[in-house]
Amino acid sequence: MELRHLRYFTAVVEAGSLTAAAGRLHISQPPLSVAIAKLEADVGVPLLVRTPRGVEPTDAGRYLMDAGTRVLGDVDDILSALGRFGAGLAGSLTLAAVPVLMWHRVPELVRAHAAEAPDVEIQLVDPPPWTAIEDVQQRRADLAAVVVADPGRFRTRYRGTLDVVDWGEIPLVAALPPDLADAPDPLPLTAFNDQLVLVPRRAAAVPSLPEAVAETFRRHGIAPASLRTVDTIQAGLPLIEAGVARAILPDPDRASLRRFDVVVRDLEPRPRPLRALALARPGASADPRLGRLLARIAAHARSSDPAGL
Repeated sequence: MELRHLRYFTAVVEAGSLTAAAGRLHISQPPLSVAIAKLEADVGVPLLVRTPRGVEPTDAGRYLMDAGTRVLGDVDDILSALGRFGAGLAGSLTLAAVPVLMWHRVPELVRAHAAEAPDVEIQLVDPPPWTAIEDVQQRRADLAAVVVADPGRFRTRYRGTLDVVDWGEIPLVAALPPDLADAPDPLPLTAFNDQLVLVPRRAAAVPSLPEAVAETFRRHGIAPASLRTVDTIQAGLPLIEAGVARAILPDPDRASLRRFDVVVRDLEPRPRPLRALALARPGASADPRLGRLLARIAAHARSSDPAGL
């Protein structure tokens, strides 16, 4: 039994005549009659009775009409679902993003994307930046999101091996213990002189916050009492909350650090911002799932920073 013949049959029963059905199907009546005869031969039982007023289904025809309507409905649902996959509106993908982006920017991205494509399942992992890059290259993740100090240098290093999409700037702010709630805003960079300052461990593959802090202190002649290295930003935040140290941290969208018990202040002079980048394998944007997500990321960067890189 061919689906085309089943569609023809249901059209004939609904129209009540071969002539009317042929008009609805935009075909001539002779090939429609041949298709119905072929269907009856395939199932081995008469399906239609010719009457002066047109055609009526036999008992077998009424059964086929009921069952065929369900089958054709299922087929239409399957085709619609496949179309959603083709349009990037269904499926799944994995996003590997560094933790500082997980605190606000990634949830905002997922929320906006889910409103447009609720059937796309986005799985999230939060590895360090060098692992996120490797996950994309090794196909363990579809997309990576990292924060870098020198996006031009990063693009040069990974040209040809990664597609890089700008995700906008990431401002650097002062993160102070909670007992410094009366600190001025903006806070002078000189407030870091003679203080214990936390910096995350450097990653040669992705120069980022440690390099930006060192460059800021060097450019403005800031001399902390000491610099303590912590494995990650999130490992250092409890020490700031405990009043042990202070730090200069990225604060994407001026919202990421609100969840922590720290005092956040702008800095004067303002340090050069970091840059968020989305990374995919070359040509991955041709995949509609990724293409939609990357387009949304690029639109965010344009709206928040029209000048771009």
